[in-house]
Amino acid sequence: MEQTLHHLLTVWMQFVLDYGYLGVFVLMLLESTAFPMPAEIVMPPAAYWAAQGRMNVWLVIIAATFGSWVGSALSYWVSIRVGRPLVEKYGRYVLMPPHKVEKADEWFEAYGSGGIFVARLLPVIRHLISIPAGLFEMNFAKFSLMTVIGAGLFNGALAWWGMKVIGDQPALMNDPKVLIAVLKSKSHWLIGFAVVIGALYWLMTYMQKRAAATRAS
Repeated sequence: MEQTLHHLLTVWMQFVLDYGYLGVFVLMLLESTAFPMPAEIVMPPAAYWAAQGRMNVWLVIIAATFGSWVGSALSYWVSIRVGRPLVEKYGRYVLMPPHKVEKADEWFEAYGSGGIFVARLLPVIRHLISIPAGLFEMNFAKFSLMTVIGAGLFNGALAWWGMKVIGDQPALMNDPKVLIAVLKSKSHWLIGFAVVIGALYWLMTYMQKRAAATRAS
């Protein structure tokens, strides 16, 4: 199990290094569409390579944030062009089932442009918030500003976390025992990360309930 886990980790991290900033850009572009590519498995490996001097952490954050904006902009403009009927009818075939679109609708209707910024920090909803922004024809300049600020903060936080947890382990790619040692010695960072994600998920659920109540009233 230890060898398998280490092998999968090294293959993925080598992939991130091989494709560099362009790879980070493309993966984060996908992350900001309906495609299920979590930023949590993109930014920490890139941050690790930045800590080893193989990449620049600021360029990683810029590439990731630019990718986030492009992916969000694509979703925004597609939503404007195809309109609500087609999104509701065919969205399920591109990982946008009606109930997810409805939740994003409620969020946007309740919180507007400020909700774009907050949504970029939250699980699940950050992938979909561009759709109602397009359907409601939100001002694109304001949408872009909120997206870039929110995505930049989120990507920067993930890069910082990655450097803190694995960035100081240059032997990580070569020795499976180092991976186990990291998991044991830095478990507080992993627990903290899980707590933060859990808190953000709770916040998302709470705000969605408030948004639904506001819409109903």
